[in-house]
Order: sequence, then C-alpha cells, then structure tokens
Amino acid sequence: MLIDRIWQRTKPSPTKTMRQPFMQLIHLDTTLLILLLILSTIGLIILFSASNRDTHSTGLQAGRLMMAFIVMFFVAQVPPITLRRFAPWLYGVGLFLLIIVLMIGHIGKGGQRWINLGFFKLQPAEVMKLAIPMMLAWYYHRVHLPVTFKSMMVTVPLILIPVLLTAKQPDLGTAILLAIAGGSVLFLAGLSWRIIFSGLAALAASIPLIWFMLYDYQRQRVLTFLNPENDPLGKGYHIIQSKIAIGSGGLFGKGWLNGTQSNLHFLPEHTTDFIFAVCGEEFGFVGSFMLIAIYLLIVLRGLYITINAQDTFSRLLAGSITITFFVSFFVNMGMVTGILPVVGIPLPLVSYGGSSMMTILASFGMLMSIQTHRKLVTT
Repeated sequence: MLIDRIWQRTKPSPTKTMRQPFMQLIHLDTTLLILLLILSTIGLIILFSASNRDTHSTGLQAGRLMMAFIVMFFVAQVPPITLRRFAPWLYGVGLFLLIIVLMIGHIGKGGQRWINLGFFKLQPAEVMKLAIPMMLAWYYHRVHLPVTFKSMMVTVPLILIPVLLTAKQPDLGTAILLAIAGGSVLFLAGLSWRIIFSGLAALAASIPLIWFMLYDYQRQRVLTFLNPENDPLGKGYHIIQSKIAIGSGGLFGKGWLNGTQSNLHFLPEHTTDFIFAVCGEEFGFVGSFMLIAIYLLIVLRGLYITINAQDTFSRLLAGSITITFFVSFFVNMGMVTGILPVVGIPLPLVSYGGSSMMTILASFGMLMSIQTHRKLVTT
C-alpha cells in the first residue's frame, strides 16, 4: 500500500512513552487548529465585505463556525478504534437518509437535498462525505492490501450508490466529492495503475452516455465553460463577472470593503460559490496567494498526519479527508477563475453556509483524533 510504504520509512522506534503536552491530552493538534482558526477568521472578513457589511449574515456564520469547532473538539475525543467500529453504522444511516431525502426532502435552490428538522436542515450527502471513506477504510483494514480487483469490486458499489443518489437530487458537485472521497481510499490502499488507467479509459468512453444523462442546465454549464462569451448576459454571466472581479484586483487589490463587483451586485453568488472572486478583487494576487498558501499548509499538515498514523484504517481515512479537502478548494477556485466548469462546490470555511462547514470541521476532528491518539515514543 502506498501510505504503508511511506510510513514504514518514517515510523519511530518503540521505546519508552513520552510525556504528553496539554493539547495532546485534550486531543487537539495545535498546528492544524491554528491554521483552521486563521482560515475561518479570514473567511469571516471576506464574507463581511461580500455580504455588503451585513452584520446579521456574518454573525450567523460566526455562530455556525463556533458550533462547528465545538463539534470538531468532541469528534477529536473519539479514538480511531471507536470511529472504525461505528463506520458501518454511519454509512448505513447516511445511505438511509439519502433515500429518505429523495422521497420527502426539502426542495430549495433547484434541488431536493435537505431534510427539514425544524431547527436545522440536514443535508444527508454531507454525512456521506465522512461515511464513505470511513466505510472503505474499515473494509480495507480487515483485508490484505494492496487492493485486488476482487476487493475493489466489493467497495465500488459502496461508492457508486450514494454518488448516484446524490446526483439524482440533483447535486453534481457533492456527488463528485463523494466519488473522490471513495476513490482516494482506493488509490491510497494501493490500487494498481493498470486498473486506474483502465477505469479512466472506460470513463472517457462513456462520456457520450454521461452527457445524455446530465440535466439540461448541467450540459449548459459545460458548454458555457468552453465558451462563456457565447452568452455573456445569460449562461456565461457568472464566470465573466468573476473573471472581471479577479482581474480588476491587480497585484494588491482594491482594498477591503472597496470591491465593486460584489457590492454593486454584478457578481452573482458572491457570498457562496464565487466568494473567492471577492477575495481576488479586494486583496489582489498577493491576498489570493496568501489564502491559497493557508489551504496548502492545512493539506501538508493533513499529509503529515496521514503518514504518521499507526494503523491502516487511520491512514486511509486521514489521507482521504486530506485529498477531499484539497479537491474542494481547488475545484472552487478553478471554476471561479474559469479553468473548470461551474459545479456548485463552496470554498471550504470561507463560503457562507452551515452543512459543509460542519462536515469539514468534523473531518478535521477525525484528523486530530488520529494524530493525538497515537502512542508517543522516544529514544
């Protein structure tokens, strides 16, 4: 397995136990926590400007962040062995909720994606972002690695069923993330390159069928990506205005609260999917680069935790969480800058919203649990 080979080279020698620092005792990774707090603070600063200084929206987002960090803290207290035991149950509950949401789910923003609990709208697809990698990591913890064709065929339905149910809502962006969350576990578990390239070839061959299965608006998004200037006041309006906002920021930007594309409502979805364009306009290339650097530092910390995890389940889960987080911000920035089609994936911990934020910080709670429940040793 890929992660196993790296870990064998870096694992410490087993001798006496080290004395644990305070943050280790409360199962919080200091480096990761600081980076997440910095990113969340920057997100609130950008959101305040993007929302036209709306204190209510910013305050609501701050409250959601506080709740999400509390969830992260409690998840971090759960040992990886307990996470492994509950993985099949969480997957089963998440799959059941995905079926329920298609039957009685709340309809909004053109999709049927939420279950209205009165005080909170639950999005089952967000649960599956955690349940799929946990379930696959649970399975491959119990079988011999690397992945064989037989063991892969056992887990492929575990990925495809929730992916197809999520795409049916329709929520193509989240469906893609679910596929990546599951596919990353297969990759890290040692899936052979022959199978990977064969799968990519099969996917390429099925593009005409996939195109036929897409909704009209999804096909239009692809066509708009290829030529947004073909309909500048219609389907291509979003991406054109986004590029204008980012380009007008120049090197250092127009300054905080001085953006015009969002404040004058030229930029659609400026508090959610296209909030990175607000960052580019107000803080310029330098500010955007610093934001990207923080994201990459979080990814590097996640990879460090992955390499140093002490069992197969932990390594696969930590690696999948890290890769999915990377893909989330990469795809969002890619669609905002016009190098990828618009798929409706928010910018993690910056875009306005609650469900995605809760899932992301819960996943980082798992990363912290994996890191801080290790047996510390020294020579």
